[in-house]
Formats: sequence, structure tokens, C-alpha cells
Amino acid sequence: MAKKLVFPSDFYFGTATASYQIEGGWNEDGKGLSIWDTFSHTCGKIRDGSTGDVACDHYHLWEQDVALMKDIGCNAYRFSISWPRVLPQGKGRFNPLGMEFYDRLVDALLKAGITPFITLYHWDLPQALQDEGGWAVRDTAYYFAEYASIVVHKLGDRVKHWITHNEPWVVAWIGYGWGEHAPGLKNERVAVQVAHHLLLSHGLAVEVIRDICPDGEVGITLNLSPVHPASDTENDKIAAVRHDGFLNRWFLDPIFRGHYPPDIMELSPIFLPEVQPGDMAIISRRVDFLGVNYYTRSIMKFNASAKPLQVEGVAPEGAEFTEMGWEIYPPGLYEILMRVQKDYNPPKLYITENGAAFADEISPDGGVHDPKRVDYLKKHFAQAHRAIEDGARLAGYFIWSLMDNFEWAHGFTKRFGIVYTDYATQRRILKDSALWFKKVIAEKAVEID
Repeated sequence: MAKKLVFPSDFYFGTATASYQIEGGWNEDGKGLSIWDTFSHTCGKIRDGSTGDVACDHYHLWEQDVALMKDIGCNAYRFSISWPRVLPQGKGRFNPLGMEFYDRLVDALLKAGITPFITLYHWDLPQALQDEGGWAVRDTAYYFAEYASIVVHKLGDRVKHWITHNEPWVVAWIGYGWGEHAPGLKNERVAVQVAHHLLLSHGLAVEVIRDICPDGEVGITLNLSPVHPASDTENDKIAAVRHDGFLNRWFLDPIFRGHYPPDIMELSPIFLPEVQPGDMAIISRRVDFLGVNYYTRSIMKFNASAKPLQVEGVAPEGAEFTEMGWEIYPPGLYEILMRVQKDYNPPKLYITENGAAFADEISPDGGVHDPKRVDYLKKHFAQAHRAIEDGARLAGYFIWSLMDNFEWAHGFTKRFGIVYTDYATQRRILKDSALWFKKVIAEKAVEID
């Protein structure tokens, strides 16, 4: 017999996007180059050879996209600002035409009854700043605070929910440590320093945002996963603790406790960033919420030759996986929400991203039927509801993503949207998952079997 899980009356049901993945308009109206413009134009970096030059053309079709969200019933929308659209060189000259785009978007969202949640940095650093060293250079943290000040001064009269960074772990390690994302560097020592500068810039921006928009709330979004040992052996348990320190605690501990995890710092000189006096006090400034991006869990085993952590990921046998090769593991969402609430006690939690990529196609009837995504979302919403019942201060849930888009190094080969994007025509089609979400929002409840 079906059961309805009812969410709080003031719960935010939304979708999430990122500027480079949807906007296009890569060189219009005075926008400067970002590191993703450069990276995607570099031969061999993107799986299908595509770029985000046009992406979903949201820069021109934003009114249509707001209307889609209104039709679905979303009462919140998380999107990011393109730093080089506002400050083409990352600092100095302000580009009013770039800001006007976001100004119009915010007004349209509010008119549609959709609360804007703005992410200030979702990976598209101005190329001009990268040319000076990017996040490996401490000055970039201060330029970020100046950029935050400009944006919040312009939009803070209407926007009250601010996210400083999206997934600094990904920026540091996949961008600077392993070279799979922009700017494509491969230096793990630099990655650790990048992580520190990202956290420093977060703390600096928190103060700026709170000063300019005292009636708003500010936080950060982290990609978090529960980490399980591959077996009951002592070595595998050690591997799980280490990976948790590397992935989760390396960012949670400084933000909420004012220090990096000692057990990780002791492993290798790599994990000893240059920290100046006062940095940790800035990084650990009070936040109003934590954004959690959850997609899957991590299963780790010990591997002595895998320096510096001596850990290796394991794929569980017999599990279901998304097109990204990620295990579908809904209980992990509950686990990570409860762990963060218990260990770090943030005032509020948002699920700022959760979703799945599947090989969606337009059916002969003109619809896009994605039962696997519906099932995925249903089971994850059930775990979110369970977390609320058990004391997690969860206030909203943003599905990744509003629409199929440019999936970073995967280009257009992975579809995460609840809205189908026909890239050749830019036609949008509500998938069955969007229709399911529409019903969930209308009823403020998820029906489970």
C-alpha cells in the first residue's frame, strides 16, 4: 500500500544549474574568457569535442526556462553567476551588461514565485586570473571577496540566499591536482594549497555578504559521501577513515572547527598547506547553512602503493549504476545528512544537488520517459524525509539538474536534467521525472510503495 511522506510547509523544492553548463553566450556583451572557455577549446579535453559556447543557450532563452520552472512548481532555483561575465578580467573593470542579465533573471524568478539561491563560484574562474596563477595564488581569494561584494551590492536587495563555492574539493583536486577539469593542472601539492585559498576566499566572502546583506543567509556547498570500508580488515577500515578525511573532513573541519584534520596532515608533507596567521579564524566564520551535494557513497580498500593516502576505490558487485558509473545508493544521503548534523551541527542544511544521469531519448509519442530517474529521486527524497524525521535541519532539496546540459569534461554525453534539451534546436521537453516532481511539489509529499 502506498504511503505519503509529507515535507514541511516551508520546504524549498528546487532545481540547480551552473553558469558555464547552461548559459552559452560565451563571448557576448563584454564577457571575459573563463578557464572553461579555454579548457573546452583545447583539443582532447572534452570527451565529445564539444564546448559550452552555446550549451543550452540560457543566456537568450532564460525567460522560457523560468517559465518551465514555474510550470513544474519550483519555489526555489539554485544558479551560479559567471565571474568573467561580471568582471571580464576577474578584477577591476565592471561589466554592467553582464550584471544586467542576472538582474533580469532575479526579477523574473521573484515574479514567478521562485526564490533565487545564488552560487558565486561554480568553477568558471576568469582566465585572466588563471594567467596570474589562479587559485594557487593567495591574491585570488581577495579578488573573489571583491567580486562577491560587487554582486551582492547589486542583487542583495532581492536575493537572500548566498552560496560562496560549489564543491571546492572538485576544483582543487580534479582541476589542479589531476587535470581532468579546468585549468587542467596536475600537481597534488598545488591542489592542497588551492583548497586552502578556496576556503580562505569563502571565509572572506562570508563576512562581505553578511555586511552587505544582513537579512540574508550565507553558506557553502560541499560534495560529501559516506565512506565505507571494502571489508572488515583493519587496513580497509583505515583506508575508509583516510578517504573520509581527504574528501569530507578536509573541508568540514576547517569550516566548522577551525583546523584541518590532523590524521591527514600527518600522512604526507603534501597535506601541509601554507597557512598564514588568522587564516583559520577567517575560514571558520559562522555560516547560516551547509549545502550538501550527494550522488553516491565511497567504498575504499587499502593499497600501499597508492600514494599519498594508500587507498583505492572499489565498485560494489551487483549494484545499480548511473551513466556516470556511480553506484545508486539512496541510504547514503540519509547517512551523510545525519553525520553532518551530529558531528558539525550546522544551523541549517540544504541538499543543493542530487540527481542522476541516464541515457534519455525522445520516445515515438514525443515524451521522454525516464523511470530510472523517477525511481532514483523517489528513493532519495524518502531518505531526505527520514533524515528530517530523525532531527536533521533540512530546509530544501535541489534536483540536479533543471535541464540536460554541458557536463564538464563529458561534454553533451551525459543527461542529468528533468527537462530534456534537444541541443540541435534548443527545444525543451519535460521528462516524466519533471512531471513526477510537479506532483511532489503540489502535494508537498512523496508517495512511496
